[in-house]
Amino acid sequence: MSETETDQSRSSVPTLDIDSDDSHTGAVQTAAALSPARDAVELVTFGCRLNAYESEVMRDHAAAAGLEDTIIINTCAVTSEAERQARQTIRKLARERPGAKIVVTGCAAQINPDSFAGIEGVSAVIGNDAKMKRESWTNALFGGGDEPTVLVNDIMAVRETAEHLIEGFDGRARAFIQVQQGCDHRCTFCIIPYGRGNSRSVPLGVIVDQVRMLVEQGFSEVVLTGVDVTSYGPDLPGQPTLGQMIRRLLALVPELPRLRLSSLDPVEMDEDLWRLVADEPRLMPHLHMSLQAGDDMVLKRMKRRHLRADAIEMCRRARDLRPDIVFGADIIAGFPTETDEMFENTLACVSECDLTFLHVFPYSPRPGTPAAKMPQVPGPLRKQRAARLRELGNQQLDKLLRTQVGQTAQVLVEKDNTGRTEHFTEVVIDGPVEAGGLYTVQLTGIADGKLTGRVITTAGSLVEPSAV
Repeated sequence: MSETETDQSRSSVPTLDIDSDDSHTGAVQTAAALSPARDAVELVTFGCRLNAYESEVMRDHAAAAGLEDTIIINTCAVTSEAERQARQTIRKLARERPGAKIVVTGCAAQINPDSFAGIEGVSAVIGNDAKMKRESWTNALFGGGDEPTVLVNDIMAVRETAEHLIEGFDGRARAFIQVQQGCDHRCTFCIIPYGRGNSRSVPLGVIVDQVRMLVEQGFSEVVLTGVDVTSYGPDLPGQPTLGQMIRRLLALVPELPRLRLSSLDPVEMDEDLWRLVADEPRLMPHLHMSLQAGDDMVLKRMKRRHLRADAIEMCRRARDLRPDIVFGADIIAGFPTETDEMFENTLACVSECDLTFLHVFPYSPRPGTPAAKMPQVPGPLRKQRAARLRELGNQQLDKLLRTQVGQTAQVLVEKDNTGRTEHFTEVVIDGPVEAGGLYTVQLTGIADGKLTGRVITTAGSLVEPSAV
């Protein structure tokens, strides 16, 4: 999983774009400006796109409950660094805002509620299921007792995904929509199923209603997100596949300009999804793989569902259908037992697949997972391998940028004259543009790892861009 903008106007908490390599370790600070009630609730969001969506749901619930001077910390459990940063942030805010209610939620809080409840200044710890329920966000939750309220249930017993409609994402041009929750797989390195529960899908009608609402609010791009989005559908009537759901969504919301997908499993793309890759221009030519490694032995020890050849074949087939498509991937560096030869296979796989956007993580042992008990690669070596992968990723990105100079692109402006093309490359635009606007841009060069460009025409947006 992996995207967002930030607003630091209400706190000095460090921020990090969720699209960066360290997406699961950084915090995104968001502050509301829609109403006095929403403005009384602040959010610090760690981790993935799904957390970004859930943070907006929680903001609305907390505001509706009348909570004031409240800070919600939405944690991530993917890495130990993500948890460390969350704890550090909580302690910092408790010192700076001694009168504020601090509510800790998210995957790390679901898995280790008592450890967060024990941090001084924490008012409540709310689990991943409870945080999505309006009744959890009441003033009664913070009764003023000496001990924090802990509201965490058995996530494995949850069988349905709560249905929500949110009006938008403060300060963002793209919207993230939950279509699936949880995961039925048990990769040996991953603790997330114990924070999210088993896989369950959001019905199509709810997704359609949400997308329509967001388009009406002026969003030109929607990102479909979940824990394991390619597992969408088997728990719903008729057992629709992800591709079938997307095909119906696009047919029912023809006014949506751009649809983007979050991380995909290389062996679980259905035939309807392949047809959309080939024929649907509103589906962005940018796919992100949950690759994790490019060596078969490492993949087997990870208990992944694919092998190296599957990833290569996915990229080949997609490029045959849509030659301009680009790929990103999540990769873990220094997985237990990974030898130099195995790591070199991963490096080579990046080149063979011609991957561009790499989200690289040094392996982080998660207590309770099988991989944590395997022979470990030394920490400094993990970091060295991660650095080599990131360097290769930068080289791959530079190669892509050079191929795009001189072309035109549809750019969705996010902030500060900066936006994203259909291929997710970042563009700095010369001239006045408005966040949320969709522009046809002539790509003129490269500066500081980003494309540069000038506006040719306004491509369209429900939020009318400034005259250019």
